[in-house]
Amino acid sequence: MATNPTPGGSEDLPSDTQGTRDNNSLVVCFGEMLIDFVPTVGGVSLAEAPAFKKAPGGAPANVAVGISRLGGSSAFIGKVGDDEFGYMLADILKQNNVDNSGVRFDHNARTALSFVTLRADGEREFLFFRHPSADMLLHESELDIDLIKQARIFHYGSISLIDEPCRSTHLAAMSIARKSGCILSYDPNLRLPLWPSAEAARKGIMNIWDQADIIKISEEEITFLTGGDDPYDDNVVLKKLFHPNLKLLVVTEGSEGCRYYTKEFRGRVAGVKVKPVDTTGAGDAFVSGILNSLASDLNLIQDEKRLREALAFANACGALTVIERGAIPALPTKEAVLQFLPKVAA
Repeated sequence: MATNPTPGGSEDLPSDTQGTRDNNSLVVCFGEMLIDFVPTVGGVSLAEAPAFKKAPGGAPANVAVGISRLGGSSAFIGKVGDDEFGYMLADILKQNNVDNSGVRFDHNARTALSFVTLRADGEREFLFFRHPSADMLLHESELDIDLIKQARIFHYGSISLIDEPCRSTHLAAMSIARKSGCILSYDPNLRLPLWPSAEAARKGIMNIWDQADIIKISEEEITFLTGGDDPYDDNVVLKKLFHPNLKLLVVTEGSEGCRYYTKEFRGRVAGVKVKPVDTTGAGDAFVSGILNSLASDLNLIQDEKRLREALAFANACGALTVIERGAIPALPTKEAVLQFLPKVAA
């Protein structure tokens, strides 16, 4: 199990994430928050759906709420419309004890909408309404810089990299976070229909790849980003995706669990088999689980036994999410995960 995927051995965490920052476990999530419309019945296409249920979503926002539900400290930075949906989303963050002081409201654009379904063939189908939506219009001048500087972990995706001015704002926020000693966490969360082209998506996602300390990626994303390589081949992951500054790379495999790669070891943690109702938000719940553990103690990355325990916990977070509809409504509490884990072990 304990193999050395890349030369260099263990790496000390940045000095300002130690000492005075040890008591700070805030995770700041940056990016989009929107309304997901999910069919009231499963296994149908969007066109076949008889009705839809409104659910708050958006991967970075999901992660922020997920961390808070698990008892952690989180904040969200992003933009919504100056409309009923926008204020509803900001209030949902507040209701879930997520710091929403970094949320901005746009008077000229609506809150983003997404229709999402899991078809009978197992494929997810998306239809986005962003022409443009408010999240795409966040300006650097609107960033809550003090909030970013308070973070121990700064988490983001790639959707905020697609269009200006949000792309430049995203890059500026990353720079502030890095200079403040934050750990940078990246979930590419590939949504090809939102990008101008597949090549633009690949380039946009990879342009900031080597800046992240922690990356979570799916099997499908490995295949896409490597141009069709085998996502189960460790050599593909290590040679093409594991960059020298990376502390932890996690590959999620749905119900099969996940693989993990650090500079000192690699392995896999088995998943949890449940009967899925809606897979929306499962990856975000997983990210919430692992980031919540890391925010409490970043050094568990260097202890394989403890890292495996944290990943098992994250797997359980993902499993519990798929048995309910919607993303944020389905995110589990710490108590629910801890009750679920003994049943899994049994």
